[in-house]
Amino acid sequence: MTSLFWVLTAAVVYVYAGYPLLLALMRLLGLARPVASAPIEPSLTLIVSAFNEQDVIAEKITNSLALDYPKDRLQIIVVSDASDDRTDAIVAGFASAGVELLRMAERGGKTLGLNAAVARARGELVVFSDANAMYRRDALRMLARNFADPAVGAAVGESTYTDAEVESERSEGLYWRYETSIKRLESAIGSVVGGDGAIYAIRRSLYVPMRADALSDFVNPLQIVAAGHRCVYEPAALSYERAGDDFQKEFRRKVRIVNRGWRATLGFKRLLNPLRYGLFAFELFSHKLLRWLVPVMLVALLPVTAAIAPRAPLYALALLAQLGFYLLAFGGHALRRRASMPAVLSVPYFFCLVNIASLLGILDAMRGKTYTTWTTARAK
Repeated sequence: MTSLFWVLTAAVVYVYAGYPLLLALMRLLGLARPVASAPIEPSLTLIVSAFNEQDVIAEKITNSLALDYPKDRLQIIVVSDASDDRTDAIVAGFASAGVELLRMAERGGKTLGLNAAVARARGELVVFSDANAMYRRDALRMLARNFADPAVGAAVGESTYTDAEVESERSEGLYWRYETSIKRLESAIGSVVGGDGAIYAIRRSLYVPMRADALSDFVNPLQIVAAGHRCVYEPAALSYERAGDDFQKEFRRKVRIVNRGWRATLGFKRLLNPLRYGLFAFELFSHKLLRWLVPVMLVALLPVTAAIAPRAPLYALALLAQLGFYLLAFGGHALRRRASMPAVLSVPYFFCLVNIASLLGILDAMRGKTYTTWTTARAK
């Protein structure tokens, strides 16, 4: 039992601390792969995904039209997933500025909309964005410069959150900053594991149409890496949006993401072969697969620790630490509807929320339950 305790503890510590430290060590040891970037201006198509976005779509289009990129090289497509509010009418109002509306005949989810939009794209590069993601003026140039390197097939920008107003936003922002640091390290030595639906670019020639239930900003970069190209991180390409404004809303979103990400990883399990994909296999295994399995480890660790607690003060202390952490998380749950919550409660609560969501997402996938963005879940 003591051996199992140490194995589980080491695995959890590795996922959250050991993995990023190992990436940093690899970079220090000279394993970094610089990107041969240059200020290029290839033709580019910006695809904005929208479903019932009447509150933000005008701001998004205005933001897109103001971007610092040659107008004769920029195509803007807004793909509407059969929106039933004023989204389509607002987009149509920008037709004279060259903005194209692609309305799907019926709701099929974000991914099917992207398939249709890419088929209509004319740009050598395609940038994917969400309606609530506002770009810094030079974002497209910052993304495009990475494609001067022929090895680069995709470039992921940096999503940042505006000033948080409620605790769920602050917790999500903290979590996102941690994820951002890992992306920087992954990109430095190879490829980022996954994209960001708010801001990432690809070579249009590398796009492969995906199933409706595919998590597009995860599957698409995996396709590109599997084809032998790099997916790099570009921190200077900035996108601004608000984090989730409700813990429960974020919880449901993360269940869907893990469900779709888990199935995508199993569909690309060949990428876990280090003999063929080298460091990327290590990254995918550590950053995604092991991370999603942390809740299983935590569920096993508590009773194991309880069983060996009488054997030594160290194990008793470890049990008290776990129980105390979960007690703080429960306190955070009790105060989840408040706009303000001390970090000592919000961080444990958000940590537990994310891991419970991972567990439920995997269980849903094992039961054959699938999700598509903007549409309801269904069982196979």
